[in-house]
Amino acid sequence: MSDASIPMLSRQSGLLETAQIIANNIANASTPGYKSEGVIFSEYVKAAGEGNPSLSMGHLTARSVDFTPGVLRKTGGTFDLALSGEGFFKVLTPEGERLTRAGVFLLNPEGTVVDPNGFPLTDNGGGEIALPLDATNIAIASDGTLSVNGEIFGQVGAFTPNGEMRRAGFNLWISDEGTTAIEEPTIVQGSIEQSNVNPVLEFARLIEAQRQFEAGQNAVQQENERLEKLINAIRQQG
Repeated sequence: MSDASIPMLSRQSGLLETAQIIANNIANASTPGYKSEGVIFSEYVKAAGEGNPSLSMGHLTARSVDFTPGVLRKTGGTFDLALSGEGFFKVLTPEGERLTRAGVFLLNPEGTVVDPNGFPLTDNGGGEIALPLDATNIAIASDGTLSVNGEIFGQVGAFTPNGEMRRAGFNLWISDEGTTAIEEPTIVQGSIEQSNVNPVLEFARLIEAQRQFEAGQNAVQQENERLEKLINAIRQQG
């Protein structure tokens, strides 16, 4: 493999992953609370030795996440909740606490408010929220206060991460430095936050990534043909 092939293949690998990320964004354009992902490419220069030109090499170094809030869609569902502004809901998984903007919840047979995976939604203290099985007239105020027939049963929690977050499952996030409860959140009952994916933009990005990948494949093929000719010429001279 020539020095010229190394940056080409590195970039091809990055473009392939880019296309996969974009395709995943498109697939989740209708997923409540989903945050679109992007990629970060780094360029660095590798010295090729005295008398030879240096090589500019590009490779994918990290994924980026767009945490811009999605549009709120009214559903009328009792346990459909959306956060207007900053913050995340917190759910309890077997692996620990996780954060999410996907506010689709329900009441399980035990009377616990859970997400579609069965993970309990937490109150502002990090505990589970339990309601009577025959609960009616359930209201959740904008500050998260949850009441049944006017009787308060707790407060839905909203939290901010204390540090960087990373994905920890589908539509779930973890903050290794913990979280802080928001004192005055703005929670909207009967609505959910839609994905912030822009399908039109993502399709355009996908087409561009595919175009660049095809151009890169042609460049790799040309380099292979050049090397093959060089090897044949050396053999003939020998």
